[in-house]
Amino acid sequence: MPADILEGLNPDQLAAVTVPGSALVLAGAGSGKTRVLTTRIAWLIQHHQVSPMGLLAVTFTNKAAKEMLTRLTAMLPINTRGMWVGTFHGLCNRLLRTHHREAGLPQLFQILDSADQLSAIKRMLKAQNVDTDKYEPRRLQAFINQNKEAGLRADKVEAYDPFSRRLAELFAEYDAQCQREGVADFAELLLRAYELLSRNALLREHYQTRFRHILVDEFQDTSKLQYAWLKLLKGLETALFAVGDDDQSIYAFRGANVGNMGQFMDDLAIDKPIKLTQNYRSQSTILDAANAVIAHNRNRLGKDLWTAAGQGEPLRHFEALDDSEEARFLVEEMQQLKRDGRDYSELAVLYRSNAQSRAIEHALFTAGIPYRVYGGQRFFERAEIKHALAYLRLTANPEDDGALLRVVNFPTRGVGARTVENLEAAARQGGTSLWAAACAGGAKNKGLTAFVGLIEGLCAETANLPLAEVMEVVVERSGLIEHYKNEKEGEDRIDNLRELTNAAIAFTSESDDSNLTAFLAHAALEAGEHEAAAHQDAVQLMTVHAAKGLEFHTVFLTGLEEGLFPHENSLTETDGLEEERRLMYVAITRARRRLYLTHAQVRMLHGQPRYGMSSRFLDEIPEGLVKSMRQQRPNPYAARNPGPVSAGEPAPAPRPASVPLPYMVGARVSHPKYGEGVVSGYQGLGAETEIKVSFPRHGDKWFILEYARLSAG
Repeated sequence: MPADILEGLNPDQLAAVTVPGSALVLAGAGSGKTRVLTTRIAWLIQHHQVSPMGLLAVTFTNKAAKEMLTRLTAMLPINTRGMWVGTFHGLCNRLLRTHHREAGLPQLFQILDSADQLSAIKRMLKAQNVDTDKYEPRRLQAFINQNKEAGLRADKVEAYDPFSRRLAELFAEYDAQCQREGVADFAELLLRAYELLSRNALLREHYQTRFRHILVDEFQDTSKLQYAWLKLLKGLETALFAVGDDDQSIYAFRGANVGNMGQFMDDLAIDKPIKLTQNYRSQSTILDAANAVIAHNRNRLGKDLWTAAGQGEPLRHFEALDDSEEARFLVEEMQQLKRDGRDYSELAVLYRSNAQSRAIEHALFTAGIPYRVYGGQRFFERAEIKHALAYLRLTANPEDDGALLRVVNFPTRGVGARTVENLEAAARQGGTSLWAAACAGGAKNKGLTAFVGLIEGLCAETANLPLAEVMEVVVERSGLIEHYKNEKEGEDRIDNLRELTNAAIAFTSESDDSNLTAFLAHAALEAGEHEAAAHQDAVQLMTVHAAKGLEFHTVFLTGLEEGLFPHENSLTETDGLEEERRLMYVAITRARRRLYLTHAQVRMLHGQPRYGMSSRFLDEIPEGLVKSMRQQRPNPYAARNPGPVSAGEPAPAPRPASVPLPYMVGARVSHPKYGEGVVSGYQGLGAETEIKVSFPRHGDKWFILEYARLSAG
């Protein structure tokens, strides 16, 4: 243990650790915020005789809480058992169990995880005889949790129409059922703890007196209700110390409110935050790029990162012809880095959407490079993909018992456990497959009858279709898309399902045997048994969201195209584009020494080529910081005439080579009304020639070429 716990702190860190009273610490990426937070706790105990029991420290993960306690015991000879250090949910659970009577809960109340909560909702809907097609359980679950996280009970929910009023009524019924059964879901823990302190003045004053110091990690990720709970715990003599980075607030979809940081300063009359700007992770070129990008956000407290680690090498930018070439480029660079002595585990591939991983996984698998998907599953192991593959297996062979058991009641169609047990018994007795038993006795259960009809329809409809079209039909007709539309975060799952069409197209182009059975065998080969072992040297694949808090020697940031990153949804959401830019900032600052930025001129989307513009975030990085790695090779997309790229449009007639065209497919153009776009096709001849342009903010537009008013972009 060092003689002085403040030894080695830089001036800004020292100011943060020793600040009297309440403070907001604006801690940039890689600036040592965990050290500051832990050292402040140790300093308060050692120099201000604050009892460990008089401190409350809130983190966002159990791992972070454990790390904080481990560091603390390394700094001071204290017993941390009993200290109030943990996550919001963990601390609220502790509060409610200590005061269960006042909270209106049994002493041994049970906590419902997400799956348990969904089961409870289904039981309630069944008891109320509710039509679950109209009031889908997952949608109701999301409705309940969103309102609880906003601090609202059922009687406070604003209902604008009969449907929303009914949702509020079902919310109330669900709450009543939970109360009768003595259970609480995760969202309930925080809301119940907030209500407990709000209405019980004696209890509130007790904790306000007890906790002289409240410390909060990752403050930019707090929700409005979480901040309101913290304010209830703060007494007149309590110091509230919050550490966060508004430039890394990327969880609005989970309820995080970046505005809490500004509100904190107003509420506590803090003139300015303490800024930690010295970065101990990355070299200067990477930080300069991150600073330049995030500077385009208007609503920020403002800071610029710097480092003493040297300038470093320029960022590497590669523009691929398509996503397959992008993936091949990653493989080639990884192999060279390995030859240069880098471990694969020092390399990370980041992407905005989970669906992007499929092409990258395939390239790595083909090249024999071990990889691991961090914070998620490999493409062919994801639940939604396994469900789709089960339907595909049944389409190829209805006698597949394993596939049938997986999806006979997914999405839900009223085939319960008892029905499945009876079906298995009938199959055993008759010595047949489950499918044969279902066909023989399905009339006894409407859901089973519907399932048999669905599979028979899929078999008939896909009998003579190309593989990619088989994917489209099965994914749509199975009901999986509609099912995941009702999930709070179902958009990623739907994107993954759509990506199956691209997987089929890629498989067809690479394989002599491109039937459904061969594809299913290929999917099985690329599934989990080939994933790198826990301690094997392997490349890390992950979404940018999953990468927060991590760092790597080399980062490959992929898919930097308008509509993908920034995501197209962000253009219509309040603060959406600024949050996407914060996500870009997080991605850049994961790299310590080398950063690759890649995008593709053409990316397969739902089985169709999408001609994309490079991301605006690339344009926001100063040219002097970037080295282009574009390879000079012919563009195969410019030599052909793809015509319409939207499903359902007629394919245009081939264009004679002698007809001059002003713009190649894939060329950037500008329109006075719609702004910048990309040429994505032509149709017609002579005076009837039409040009198709894809605009990021306005979609696809067709123009008569003679009157198009287009200029080179």
